[in-house]
Amino acid sequence: MSDTLHKFLFANAPVRGEVVQLSKTWQRIQQHHDYPPNVMQLLGEMVAASALLCANLKFNGALIMQIHGDGPLQLLVVECNSDLTLRATAKLAANATLDPAADMQALINTHGKGRCVITLDPKDKLPGQQPYQGIVPLTGTSIAQALEHYMEASEQLHTRLWLAADKDTAAGLLLQQLPTEGGSAATHSDHDAWDRATQLAHTVKPEELLTLPPAALIHRLYWQETLQHSEARSCEFKCCCSRERVGNMLRTLGQEEIESILSEQEQITVHCEYCNQRYDFDAVDCAQLLRETAAGAPSQTRH
Repeated sequence: MSDTLHKFLFANAPVRGEVVQLSKTWQRIQQHHDYPPNVMQLLGEMVAASALLCANLKFNGALIMQIHGDGPLQLLVVECNSDLTLRATAKLAANATLDPAADMQALINTHGKGRCVITLDPKDKLPGQQPYQGIVPLTGTSIAQALEHYMEASEQLHTRLWLAADKDTAAGLLLQQLPTEGGSAATHSDHDAWDRATQLAHTVKPEELLTLPPAALIHRLYWQETLQHSEARSCEFKCCCSRERVGNMLRTLGQEEIESILSEQEQITVHCEYCNQRYDFDAVDCAQLLRETAAGAPSQTRH
């Protein structure tokens, strides 16, 4: 099975792990963008990391990972839903000139003002419920280090990540040390498991993450350990944009703003930043939107 995420748990210790490998999903994301190789590598590592973190969500919804930069690379965004469908995009500064050899620090955190933001957005919110959002300063020289710092600072959860991405595949390994409150002594009898698990994971090479099937990688690392495995989960690219969603966004502009735009151009054109799908709304379309707004009955139809 391609594009899968595998979860495992150490039998006698509060340590869990995950391995993800994305080929078709990552290539679908790249089809919609033309970023420099070093930008694509950072985005690919974020895509893998988002799937790893999202796999532990306890609700139906989305995890949105953002890295805001103060350099030539201003924004990286990955959205992963609880069904492990993903989409991603990046934003470069206008007229930015990127050094092909520039690392994350030079691209994103040039002046030390970068931020790492993770938003947890339940699909079925209770009345008055808002998405949870954690924001921490961007720390470290890699996506993995930045997210390890986020998890420690925002979630108080010891997390280690090993990430890799090239033009064909994005992949990652995650280890987390879980809280032990309420656990029996028998359940948590292996007190050295965390140190042992991380030491073994440090031997992983990027090419192994990218080429070894997840099950084979787990076996290579932990064949001497007693692990409990969960059923592998599939991942895929999916963009949730639609003409209806774009129309709803245009309604928020109001009649005056819409008419102002149309006075300067024949139609309003919106491109989805994730999949580059184009949506055109001419004067007749916009008039219909405004009529529906006044009537309080939005429609998905188009003339």
